[in-house]
Amino acid sequence: MFEYFSLVFGGFAILLLLSAFRILREYERGVIFMLGRFYKIKGPGLILVIPLVQQIEKVDLRTVVMDVPTQDVISRDNVSVKVNAVIYFRVIDPDKAIIQVEKFYDATSQLAQTTLRSVLGQHELDEMLAERDKLNFDIQTILDQQTDAWGIKVTNVEIKHVDLDESMVRAIAKQAEAERTRRAKIIHAEGEMQASEKLLQAAGILARQPEAIQLRYLQTLTEIAGEKSSTIVFPLPVNIVGSLLKQQTPGSDE
Repeated sequence: MFEYFSLVFGGFAILLLLSAFRILREYERGVIFMLGRFYKIKGPGLILVIPLVQQIEKVDLRTVVMDVPTQDVISRDNVSVKVNAVIYFRVIDPDKAIIQVEKFYDATSQLAQTTLRSVLGQHELDEMLAERDKLNFDIQTILDQQTDAWGIKVTNVEIKHVDLDESMVRAIAKQAEAERTRRAKIIHAEGEMQASEKLLQAAGILARQPEAIQLRYLQTLTEIAGEKSSTIVFPLPVNIVGSLLKQQTPGSDE
């Protein structure tokens, strides 16, 4: 009987000794507690955890890619949009991630959702669509500051989608069309102004030499005749008409 208990006790001691050895991968760290109090951080590789005296909590140090669920956001100009994002973060202080917060992954997810709504709600819709890099940096900075006490480093934030209602999409399309029409009118008006300035300069040059006007009329007639038109309307200069009338007036010949 004594031999039986010795065999059982020996087997139990061997199992207990074997359970004291743990292997942690390169990206893992073990937060060791001694009788409930923080002792040290161990790993990677083979470590020893004293059974019944020490407890271990494993922490993954790899970068975590978190998909932030779609959030309903009301912009500063009272436009309702649906926004989702992705956050990249990793644990840099395993002891803080275990001791300072319960379930750091869930805590970071909830903080990311509230921060996303808070930051985007301070900007107008045009800023959300055109200044994503600035908004990403603002959200990343706020998250990194608040999660620093948890031993977490937020490395990047990217806004993925900004979904609009169908009515808002149509309104934006109308606004873009009106903007293009406005630019077209401005360009046309500038062209008319430049053309009028050139015509004014040309008129000043032609006014210095009356024969130049007649040559211009002849050039215009040549251009019209080249278009194979059946009817040609040719404006006759007033000075030519006046000279012809003087020639037909009796007594005008010398």
